[in-house]
Amino acid sequence: MPKCTQDKVDFARLGRHRIEADFSGADLSSDGGRLLLRQVDEPRGLSRAAAAAIPDPRDPERIRHGLRQMLAQRLNGLCWGYEDLNDHKTLRGDLLMQTASLEF
Repeated sequence: MPKCTQDKVDFARLGRHRIEADFSGADLSSDGGRLLLRQVDEPRGLSRAAAAAIPDPRDPERIRHGLRQMLAQRLNGLCWGYEDLNDHKTLRGDLLMQTASLEF
């Protein structure tokens, strides 16, 4: 019988970090589609274009998170089925959410 599953799946690099789906354990998530969504967004610049179209009146010296990063977090949350913003308080500790929402 052929082996139909891969031991690991490599995703695009994030700076000097390699991102891979490895099925041997450690930090586990059932939301692996998050990285796929990020890989669709990154080369097309969808969240970057949306952030550029929205004015950001905040004081630049007081900004902790960029508009593109916050927009990506919100859009990704919606795509993953987290409709309410109160879900993001819990999701901010999720390593996969953090990775998928990082600046490109």
